Amino acid sequence: MQPVSGHCVMTIASDLNPQQEQALVDVAKELQVTAVDLAAAAVRDLVAQRSSDFEVAAQRVLDKNSELYRRLA
Repeated sequence: MQPVSGHCVMTIASDLNPQQEQALVDVAKELQVTAVDLAAAAVRDLVAQRSSDFEVAAQRVLDKNSELYRRLA
């Protein structure tokens, strides 16, 4: 990772088979973006979604066990 304007930039390489590559290119053309920009957006969305899912699951566990945590405090 390289720092850029106070942020780190990560470059990721991915091996796609020809069908996957063509599908990425086709969707990118439909959206009028580059395949690289579409792939980067997909990764950002995946990371954001996983964070959101984790927070929901963690809150559910905390809520479920709140009485236990209160007693142990």
